[in-house]
Amino acid sequence: MRHLPEADRDALRIAQDPDFPRWLQQITATGGCAHPVHLSGHTTTLDNATGEILRHYDTHNEPDERLLVRCRNRRATICPACSRLHAGDTFHLVRAGLIGGKNVPTTVRTRPRLFVTLTAPSFGPVHRAGPTCRPRRNGLSCEHSRPLGCHTVHASTDPLVGQPVCPDCYDYTGHVLWHTHAAKLWDRFVIDVRRRLASSAGIVQSRFAQHARLSFARIAEYQKRAAVHVHTVIRLDGPDGPTDEPPPWGTPDQLTRAVHASAQRVTVRTPYSAAVGELDLTWGSQTDVRALNADGDGPDDDAVAAYVAKYVTKGTNETGAGTDHKVTTTDDIDTAPVSRHVHTLMHTCWNLGGLPEYAPLRLRTWTHTLGYRGHILTKSRAYSTTYAALRAERAHHHGHTDTPDTITDAHWRYTGSGHTPGAALIAAGVASDLERNREVAREESYGTVAGP
Repeated sequence: MRHLPEADRDALRIAQDPDFPRWLQQITATGGCAHPVHLSGHTTTLDNATGEILRHYDTHNEPDERLLVRCRNRRATICPACSRLHAGDTFHLVRAGLIGGKNVPTTVRTRPRLFVTLTAPSFGPVHRAGPTCRPRRNGLSCEHSRPLGCHTVHASTDPLVGQPVCPDCYDYTGHVLWHTHAAKLWDRFVIDVRRRLASSAGIVQSRFAQHARLSFARIAEYQKRAAVHVHTVIRLDGPDGPTDEPPPWGTPDQLTRAVHASAQRVTVRTPYSAAVGELDLTWGSQTDVRALNADGDGPDDDAVAAYVAKYVTKGTNETGAGTDHKVTTTDDIDTAPVSRHVHTLMHTCWNLGGLPEYAPLRLRTWTHTLGYRGHILTKSRAYSTTYAALRAERAHHHGHTDTPDTITDAHWRYTGSGHTPGAALIAAGVASDLERNREVAREESYGTVAGP
């Protein structure tokens, strides 16, 4: 046993503990969470009328007097088990806004619905995968004597894909500041779409909400060049939201025209800096807009929901566009396992964060995301259900909720998190077994996997 690795020795120690069966039950209940939260305390459920104790739970009799609960981290690189659960919730959240369900009427499927991709602008030529990376330009070179073209055929897995053709020409400052203002650019885009729809219908812009409502769910995805693109589902309803039909002028074509025009028009100006000046930030020139039709002519609703769910669990580590852990010093940047291109973006973000005029942007706090400060997934209030509602529904399904005639008295405190090396090994095995069982169940029920 002394020749075994530390994790194996620790796993054997845990397996030989008399409390192992109950501990394994807790690990299974968390789905094999990689970083469970440890809680200590008790919960008592009483009858509201008589005060009779109906249920009582106390961690005093649990292994190490602790209860393990999920960390709920969405990133697959941090906790694969919880990220799969988050992806499943995201799939149902997006899907409900497309076809109904989860208290959303099925009539939303007949509404004007678009799947839109908004891109970041170019900050300089980068290597691309495909037949020809960048066509030669008559042997021309940039001011740093590097060729402006590249005749190499790059595979999608080539580490050069997404890297600048000339790092010295690349606009790293513009890239970081665009990330920092991407959320504001999105807000202005949504406002402008509403304005254009109102104008095209001959409605006073301030009264748009009295005639229609724009609902959306969007996901931010890091591309190979470490720039964020936005994928979004946009739906047009009546003023009361999903339960209300849109006005006659609210057609898919009208919505498409408004989206294209707004994507080309909206601008955000950065704060003035003596070192940088002022930058006018816009969306990229490539805007992809696809109508989601109820008759099936176009992208499939389930495929769109699965696509969004897939990317919501990806961290910056997984895409090579930063790190999932915050950095506090330049040494953290230097030791991050990322490309030279991303290292430069992180250093640029850190350096810009030291300028007084950019202090409100908190760039150093967001260096690990290359300045991007928005949530990975956001949605408008009326688009569909919420994560909280989905979790409550799951808890109700497993019998973890109270009835209206009961009172709950609970006292809990945080006592730690994570696993020992051996516990982590066992939890990973539990998570793998549970996922395999789910895959088998889906294949037996549907033949193929429709979503996460």
